Amino acid sequence: MNISKKMNKIGQSPIRKFNPFAIKAEKEGKKIYRLNIGQPDIETPSCFMDAVNNFHEKVIAYSESGGETVLQDAISNYFKAYGMSYTRDDIMITNGGSEALSMVFTSILDPGDEVIIAEPFYTNYHTFVTAAGGNIVPITTKAEDGYDYADAELIESAVTGKTRAIACINPGNPTGRVLTKQDMELIAEIAVKHDLWIIADEVYREFAYDGNEITSFGMLSNVADRVIIIDSVSKRFSACGARVGCLISKNKDIMECALKIAQGRLCCPTLDQIGAAALYNIDRSYYADVKKEYEGRRDAVYEELMKIPGIVCRKPGGSFYIMAKLPIDDVEDFLMYLLTEFEDNGETVMFSPAEGFYATEGLGKNEIRIAYVLKQDDMRRGAQLIRLGLEKYKAR
Repeated sequence: MNISKKMNKIGQSPIRKFNPFAIKAEKEGKKIYRLNIGQPDIETPSCFMDAVNNFHEKVIAYSESGGETVLQDAISNYFKAYGMSYTRDDIMITNGGSEALSMVFTSILDPGDEVIIAEPFYTNYHTFVTAAGGNIVPITTKAEDGYDYADAELIESAVTGKTRAIACINPGNPTGRVLTKQDMELIAEIAVKHDLWIIADEVYREFAYDGNEITSFGMLSNVADRVIIIDSVSKRFSACGARVGCLISKNKDIMECALKIAQGRLCCPTLDQIGAAALYNIDRSYYADVKKEYEGRRDAVYEELMKIPGIVCRKPGGSFYIMAKLPIDDVEDFLMYLLTEFEDNGETVMFSPAEGFYATEGLGKNEIRIAYVLKQDDMRRGAQLIRLGLEKYKAR
């Protein structure tokens, strides 16, 4: 019996594949600072469970395939605060942002079609695009340049006759790069020139630091017909397990395609949607408080990382990830050392090796991604353990 060729092109997640070694180390008594996965320790706002507990229907019935109207309306009101207007017909509720991305690529790609995306990028784009029969064409960015890619010549050099979309993660995962309004307008011009979709993955929208304005491709009215926004409650509200996201677009064709897929999978969980609606209606002071907390965590881990001799690291402007280039050749080997041999006072640390965040073979072998999702003192300790571990690793 055969396995499809496209599945053989999909690898394991670099974020999760080292978990068995971490679990073994914990069973041996080590404390591990888990900086590898974007699972915040901030409490999910209590309004989520309050809404679920106040759901008194006798039967938990199927939701509509496009989503609960109470959630669609809550999302619509959320975007109105930023000057964007979306109706229920423009909003498709999905099982997390991941399903939204999968729906989009399935809808726009034929076998061999291409999607442009700046690398390093969220590793699961490999899975979504490949499973849809497409190919990723990367725009390579560098740590030394702060992973900047808003350059017309750089982007257009990646466009071919098979290009169907430009995907932008803003703020970036794993880089923390934040696009300005001017950056977005440049990308929009290129998309119009080459008749491309703009896939705007904006699940970290609220996490823009150092006075950076919150931006969205939905603010560009001249490309409303080609913009597809991906949103989620996972990161913004620390509700990763709720698995509620959405696909937003004023393009009726893409929404009709997404609905066909949504009808095939029936619906999203009813109770999670009820809770998510309460999250989107939360007082807006919540966003400022959470952003301040993450900004402090970023500063803490960055300050500690910069004590490592030879490191290349730029302070990110958004999301809750930081990329760093270490003065070694193989960070996967280093991570295995941290999990199987190293300890300091019974503690060690794990991160995500960055090779899996690249499409270009050979890149990322000496880079890591850290998720600053723990309290400031824990972030400092985690970065300190990387430095101490690196000293002993290099001295072997």
